[in-house]
Amino acid sequence: MKVGFIGLGTMGRHMAANLQKAGHELIAYDLRKEAAEPHVKNGARLVDSPRAVAEAAEVVFTSLPGPAEVESVALDEKQGLIAGLTAGKAFFDLSTNSPTVVRKLHAIFKARGVDMLDAPVSGGPRGAESRRLALWIGGDEAVFRKLKPVLDAIGDQPYYVGPIGAGTVAKLVHNCAGYMIQTAMAEVFTMGVKAGVDPLAIFKAVRQGARGRVRTFDSLADNFLPAKFDPPSFALRLAHKDVTLACALGRENKVPMRLAHLTLEEMTEALNRGWGERDSRVPMLLQEERAGVEIKVDPAKLKEVLEQDGK
Repeated sequence: MKVGFIGLGTMGRHMAANLQKAGHELIAYDLRKEAAEPHVKNGARLVDSPRAVAEAAEVVFTSLPGPAEVESVALDEKQGLIAGLTAGKAFFDLSTNSPTVVRKLHAIFKARGVDMLDAPVSGGPRGAESRRLALWIGGDEAVFRKLKPVLDAIGDQPYYVGPIGAGTVAKLVHNCAGYMIQTAMAEVFTMGVKAGVDPLAIFKAVRQGARGRVRTFDSLADNFLPAKFDPPSFALRLAHKDVTLACALGRENKVPMRLAHLTLEEMTEALNRGWGERDSRVPMLLQEERAGVEIKVDPAKLKEVLEQDGK
């Protein structure tokens, strides 16, 4: 296909190169013309505006820093995508964007007969280069299926999440969780090191523990997602004791333990609900209560997902 690509930065340059390797004709644009030189050497056509990309391509991809840049590229009446995309064409935004902005753009382009889908990616620059990349798609499922061969050239895991914006929501869940876990890791490792243990020794120990041996999100399928907290795999009262001891160790060594103390407060509230003999994940229900949502997934469907992934 004739594929347009806007944004040849750290991620975009690799994704655009993989589209070329798959045999697609590339029409490229970047504010820095030199960024497109490797693609031009491999047969890409460099144009001078997003509008020119839209006019020449059947499907357009944007890979940009954030919502403001995507809106600017998409909606500029003279040189933006909106000035060049015609009915029947498609536009995928690969950026980590705002669901509100994505839905706004979708409505504007839909009124003109153009399919707009959000398609944020996960895998980092190495994944973008090697094509070991997840793409989380929100929008019209029929368009996703029609253009999946093009998405397959970018990443090995294109997944349809749901209606417009759903892919972006999934990306924000993933990234925010990652940085929260990163913060927690810094907290507990500083506690361990200041308590006198070598950081490499801690690392070698914990990566072979229960948490270290499981994929980050897989444990959600045991209790949280199916809303199954009885009988317990590990009782809350015992987990409360463990976190209490960790917080005490932090105090003894004058280590700030903000996240640990917040976790202990959650667990203490759950204990005061009379949940001490329920599973240690049961404090997660407190957040559901505060957020006003109830999460409960059919265990059979969860099992199917895990089996598909070869767990």
